[in-house]
Amino acid sequence: MLRKIFNPARLSRFQRTMVTVSSSDALVSTEVDDKTGYATVTLNRAPVNSLSLELMTEIVKTVDELERSNIRGMVLTSFSNKVFCAGLDIMEMVNPDLDRLRAVWTRLQDTWASLYGTSFPTVALINGHAPAGGCLLALCCEYRVMCNNFNIGLNETQLGLAVPPWLQGTMRQTIGTREAEIHCIKGTMFNSQDALKIGLVDELAAENGEAMQRALHYLNTFKQMSPYARSATKLLMRNKDIEDMKRGRKEDVERFVENVMNSDFQNGLTVYLQSLKNRKNK
Repeated sequence: MLRKIFNPARLSRFQRTMVTVSSSDALVSTEVDDKTGYATVTLNRAPVNSLSLELMTEIVKTVDELERSNIRGMVLTSFSNKVFCAGLDIMEMVNPDLDRLRAVWTRLQDTWASLYGTSFPTVALINGHAPAGGCLLALCCEYRVMCNNFNIGLNETQLGLAVPPWLQGTMRQTIGTREAEIHCIKGTMFNSQDALKIGLVDELAAENGEAMQRALHYLNTFKQMSPYARSATKLLMRNKDIEDMKRGRKEDVERFVENVMNSDFQNGLTVYLQSLKNRKNK
């Protein structure tokens, strides 16, 4: 469904609502500039924005609220200047309850579809490392501005997880079929310079302030364009991908559950968590 044209009065009412929601302990905080119609959405789950069921639920809820407010653009970023998003919360996969595990992956699918299918323009301001699910969030956005000296990539295979077909597709659209095949299988993590060269990100910035300026510059390129025409074109290009994911979502969930419950994967998680504990105790 295509959204209505931006209404400043309606946005002001929405802004007052979001100020109430965006308390210091909110998993996702949102600030809306009622002059430009742009929203800054900040992931706020310490320490590294790991994607728990609750955080993903808040992301989906926030995007839905922004859609209903008819904003003109969104910048997605992190409270941290070290990690944009560390990916799926490992603790969701350690000896999990199967019902919750299925809910976690279903919500990850929803998060991808929600961000990927926004009617408004989106920019990921990547102000920290973005492995796995962090890269997913960035790929969902139309444009990516990354601060220097961080890493990004779909490194799921390095952790023992398969990259789902819908996420492979988003990677293919971004860096091309051959490069996506190589790097999804290898689980490559790119530094910021290499990410720019391969097209995984669109621009680099020295620090947050510059990155925000570049993000807003991208959103401003649509100021004189019909929101209807822009949204219609985007959704015509992306809706089929979302529909394809939804048709195969049950099989995708069960494939993930089987992967996580595999004894080799669980044993690998145990070793990894012990290594983290040993490193912390040194």
